[in-house]
Amino acid sequence: MKKLLLLSLSLLLFISCDTDNDEYNYYFEILPVESVDIPEEFVLGETYPITVSYNKPTSCYVFRNLYYAKDNNERTVAPIMTVYENNNCETLEDFTEDATFNFIVTSNGSYIFKFWQGEDENGDDIYLTYEVPVVEEATN
Repeated sequence: MKKLLLLSLSLLLFISCDTDNDEYNYYFEILPVESVDIPEEFVLGETYPITVSYNKPTSCYVFRNLYYAKDNNERTVAPIMTVYENNNCETLEDFTEDATFNFIVTSNGSYIFKFWQGEDENGDDIYLTYEVPVVEEATN
């Protein structure tokens, strides 16, 4: 998660807020993952869509990209939002959006996916974790 924090801080350094127009004042924020649609197993060489669901708090949150970090067989994922600072933001109640990425299975064994869900009361990161085995053939 330290990488995630460093990414967030570095993104903030690149933001320019020199204009008086609120339309151009923005920052980046990582939102917690609410749920994930991920296969129970992978087949080597195949590609699988993985869908991440998150709640948008206001209409000023716009999906930018997915944070995606690789460390051997472990993947850490979280949605990155562009948050526009203006007075026209509408509060959204239980507004869930999805982001999907394609995962290409390139090695044997298992993959561990860690989807960031925020921090606990001690400031430690919380993850929704899935271990997905790689099999020789799909089982149905």
